[in-house]
Amino acid sequence: MRPSALLVPACGAVASCSSSSSDRHGAVNAGGPKMIIENDWNAGAAPQFLMALDYGWDILGLIGDTSNSWALQCSLHALALLEIGNLSSCIPVHKGADYPLLMTPKLMQTWERIMGPLPWEGVFRPQNDTAEALGSDPTDGDPARIVKAAFTEGYPNTTLAGYHAAAWMIEQVHKYPGEVVIYSGGALTNIALAIRMDSDFASLTKGLWIMGGFVDTNGLMISGDTMQADINTDFNFKADPEATKIALSADFPNITLVSNAANAPELFPTDALLAEVAEVRNPYTILQQKVTQTNLPFWDEATMLSLVDPSTIMNQTSFYVNVDTSFYSPTYGNIWAYQEALAPSRQTLREVNFVWQINGTAFQTALKRALQSPKTCP
Repeated sequence: MRPSALLVPACGAVASCSSSSSDRHGAVNAGGPKMIIENDWNAGAAPQFLMALDYGWDILGLIGDTSNSWALQCSLHALALLEIGNLSSCIPVHKGADYPLLMTPKLMQTWERIMGPLPWEGVFRPQNDTAEALGSDPTDGDPARIVKAAFTEGYPNTTLAGYHAAAWMIEQVHKYPGEVVIYSGGALTNIALAIRMDSDFASLTKGLWIMGGFVDTNGLMISGDTMQADINTDFNFKADPEATKIALSADFPNITLVSNAANAPELFPTDALLAEVAEVRNPYTILQQKVTQTNLPFWDEATMLSLVDPSTIMNQTSFYVNVDTSFYSPTYGNIWAYQEALAPSRQTLREVNFVWQINGTAFQTALKRALQSPKTCP
């Protein structure tokens, strides 16, 4: 996920965000298929959970992870987005790990000096107090730092359900074995932690659905400006390469990657589409028109649609996948795809589903419906 350009003010946030119960008071879609949504939330991210709710899914909770900003800031965005739509009482938010497994801002900045700068650095970008004062989410520095100016949606009055997302995910899949799909739109740190904490975790889920895993994009990265390189970088995976390797090697019943497909022209926001959405005025449509950047595709939303409505997948394939975890490699964190006949024999690699194309017309219809007629807690 990419931060919105304008994202408002921390409560004694850390203190007040530690006391809430994780119990849900009802569910929007009780009895529906179950999902946990993990992401590096920002002010423009509400369509993801709104689309899942619109399609009848029971969201057990949201997780904020470190990728484009720090996990605490992202978790507070999730709280705020739920609050403006009367969803706080039935969807809890759990904070993920502060840091990736190995990567830190200093380490990433060192890697960039050796291998070349990333067009998008996310949380690893050197701290910029001027940008943060103007509404950017925090990067670098203290992971407990909260930038209130980034909360265009309003700073949350509700509190986090917990601070150990990996442990909470493990509890949920044991409570609902074989029923919970894990959706990841950010780094895979918390999923990797859950895998290492409980060897049964992956197999007890219903599957893993990921926004990330670009293939054959190096040529695209040199064929335009740095924004063209940016949207083909695969930052979600590069933010925590080791976690990506662990997650893509685990025994999930199935793993699906959506990446290249989400860069299709029809999955970019346009002023016309945003104006259509805003024809119905509610907190979500007003916010979306305010914060959406038209130069970035709806990566996470398109990925979500392919999960909740597989009929919108127009082209897909499967292959075996590996992850480059060599620090001294320009493709550190990127995947490598194999057909079965050429897969390495001394590694246990997983076969994954890979979505090539998503129906853009269906996507726009689903996006408008979810934003214009949002579900609320019972």
